[in-house]
Amino acid sequence: MLLGCIADDFTGATDLANTLTRRGMSTVVLLGVPRAGFTPPAADAAVIALKSRSVPAAAAITLSLASLDWLERAGARQYFFKYCSTFDSTDDGNIDPVAEALLARLGGNFTVACPAFPTNQRTIYQGYLFVGGQLLSESGMRHHPLNPMTDSLLTRVLQRQAKGKVGLIPCHVVEQGAGAIRGEMQELQVAGIRLAIVDAITDEHLLAIGAACVGLKLVTGGSGLALGLPGNFRLQGLLKAALAGALPRIDGPAVVLAGSCSAATQRQVAAMQLSCESFAIDALALARGQDVVPEVVAWAKPRLGGKPILIYSTAAPQAVEQVQARLGRERAGAMVEQALGNVARELVALGVRRLVVAGGETAGAIVTALGVEGLRIGAEIDPGVPWTASLGDEPVALALKSGNFGSDDFFLKAFRTLQ
Repeated sequence: MLLGCIADDFTGATDLANTLTRRGMSTVVLLGVPRAGFTPPAADAAVIALKSRSVPAAAAITLSLASLDWLERAGARQYFFKYCSTFDSTDDGNIDPVAEALLARLGGNFTVACPAFPTNQRTIYQGYLFVGGQLLSESGMRHHPLNPMTDSLLTRVLQRQAKGKVGLIPCHVVEQGAGAIRGEMQELQVAGIRLAIVDAITDEHLLAIGAACVGLKLVTGGSGLALGLPGNFRLQGLLKAALAGALPRIDGPAVVLAGSCSAATQRQVAAMQLSCESFAIDALALARGQDVVPEVVAWAKPRLGGKPILIYSTAAPQAVEQVQARLGRERAGAMVEQALGNVARELVALGVRRLVVAGGETAGAIVTALGVEGLRIGAEIDPGVPWTASLGDEPVALALKSGNFGSDDFFLKAFRTLQ
């Protein structure tokens, strides 16, 4: 194995694996720290998908270090810590604490942080993160139910988590290429800085940053930063051209399960409702202790096998705030995720074999409920979102979509892509 990756949620893991696969690295996604005795398919890169983005920092560190231990035993030569392109994190964690813990375990003294993904309109300039033409703090991410992002200056966001000083490699340095970036890295290290935000506005910037990271034990960022990493291994003669493997044909009923409350997912839900039947999970009913799963499954059962159906808990920020006020932020999210996970398990037992899942936390709950241990990467639906197939004798096709990703018609487009 050449590259060992740790992703802080499941949709991010498939996003990263998609990027690496498209750049010529055979890649497998492993869901959770692999159990003893589990042998994954041989690959140039492995991505361990964790559900660690919104847990307490100490728990995220424990999971991440356990993943690192496994990847080291598997022989990885370089390591990548992947988080969201919108830098989802509270002031209490988890990006800097996990990065520092990984860096310390590896004996490194410097790394970079670059969540930019220009293809999906996430860019960084002078340390500020933009979503499209808006500052992060003015985008829909300011209403995120778990990690509301109200500050766009990433150096400041990271500094509130960090014990040491956070640095910046600005755009005018990145524009000069990999050599200039490496020189700036060395100067920051001399100044005692262990972690630096890196500006990136274009894919060419990401390629240059990736090339500059050739000597780093640990790299951190969004999936976009992985664009430049396979080339380093190829130049060393360690990587041969590899094509994305075709997924096995998977037939069966198709269902969309949407748990994200992002603006993008709200638009996608509305678009699918124009032509398909849908069921809204009542989060307030869950808050009252009502088990909604039997009701959802009873509604879905006679509708399986025709057009794809939509089951969603997606709601506007005001509705989410009502549930959070009643239960608290973490408990409210966990109850919805558990319900969707249970629904998914019941539907697969009824023969559903094609699932589109919206939302990182939702994806984690669903693949855990299904007992999926790993994924193969297939065709890309939209930038950052591929189809995958679960490992095992009876594979399930899964498209795990970050809440913020995808075109408005993503849900139905996904099933057309799979055919």
